Amino acid sequence: MTDTSALLARIAEALERLSPAPAPAADPADGHWFGWDGARLLAVAPARPVPLSLYRGVEAQAAALHENVRRHAKGLPAHDVLLWGARGMGKSSLARSVVADCLARGDDLALVQVMLPALDSLPALFRQLAATQRPFLVFLDDVSLGADAETVHALRSLLDGGVSARPDHVRLIVTSNRRHLVPRSLAENEGDAINPRDAADDHLALADRFGLRLGFHACDQAQYLAMCEGYAMANGLAFDAADALAWAMARGARSGRVAWQFTVEQAGKQGKTL
Repeated sequence: MTDTSALLARIAEALERLSPAPAPAADPADGHWFGWDGARLLAVAPARPVPLSLYRGVEAQAAALHENVRRHAKGLPAHDVLLWGARGMGKSSLARSVVADCLARGDDLALVQVMLPALDSLPALFRQLAATQRPFLVFLDDVSLGADAETVHALRSLLDGGVSARPDHVRLIVTSNRRHLVPRSLAENEGDAINPRDAADDHLALADRFGLRLGFHACDQAQYLAMCEGYAMANGLAFDAADALAWAMARGARSGRVAWQFTVEQAGKQGKTL
């Protein structure tokens, strides 16, 4: 080994000694908020939820999701859930807010968020959760499966009750910007070895596995302004509809996310914390 190689090896060893030890795996029986990295269950900081009373334009979706999660938390029959639709309309935040609300009401359940690259490791996660008899929600955020037939079949198997299916005390919440998890055009599948129509049918069959499917549609001007005004009132901010509309126009969109970004801007301008 040359002097340079030996020096680099010593530097690498020193950096290895200085690196922090990996966080210990979490106990699924202890805590309510977890993450899954593909190999280990990790405790994460509690979500900072939006109060359910502040959701505008999606009240029916919020009520349906809340009832389903409440049933699951009580050990009653409940559905796997697909939240689909327009970006920025609160699909992901609503899932966390509903769980937080149920916890505040005294229910015992836990949310496990899975990063999509770890999707094929879900059977391992289910094996870990199977040993702990409490209600779990496994959360897959922003799923866009495209024409990945293997992934579609794997997720269908998890929902169908096969060997690797989720335990009875575990339910899935999946969010997607597409209604059926299907490519916008069958032309996206033309490069596949399978027939494009078969690919679409596979994705539709996956969506059918969710007992509760809730759509989130782009909001109109009145709903957007109601969101902005609701946030302003909840945080003690002065509200100007013209400013809110100008903010949305500059971004080319009206949504719950844009309304919150406007609220952050106004709080900063008015010298108030959120």
